[in-house]
Amino acid sequence: MDIYEFLHTHTIPYERYDHEAVFTCEQADLLSIPSDAAKTKNLFLRDRKGRRHFLVTVGAEKSVDIKAMEGLLSAKGLSFASEERLMRYLSLTPGSVTILAALNDHDGRVEVIVDQDLWQCETMQCHPLVNTSTLIMAVDDIRRFLALTGHEARVMRIPVRQ
Repeated sequence: MDIYEFLHTHTIPYERYDHEAVFTCEQADLLSIPSDAAKTKNLFLRDRKGRRHFLVTVGAEKSVDIKAMEGLLSAKGLSFASEERLMRYLSLTPGSVTILAALNDHDGRVEVIVDQDLWQCETMQCHPLVNTSTLIMAVDDIRRFLALTGHEARVMRIPVRQ
């Protein structure tokens, strides 16, 4: 289903800003999006055996300690998932990873993990499945979005590298 069709069908409000493609948080920082909504960083991770997959969303300023997350998630050998896995599980290309990709996880094979600091913000920025637009959405609406897609965010303090 088209992301905008889904948002309209479920009356989930958003502000949309179109821009050139961005692949990093540093590139996104150069955009002039007129909002104080929390900027996000999204990681798509897998365990060593490729049995579990995680969509992790944190504030853009954080540098995630992936090794430290292994204990929190009871997952051994966490690493970034390949481009092929990103396409297979979330129908995304690199640079477009977003919490809204839960829409494409029809079988519920991806675990959604959100940093508790981000989950306490009022609004946040996220890509609408492509890295050429940014949506500003209320965190409460993102919670509702996830529920509608059959996902519940596991909220935790994401460890950061020192």
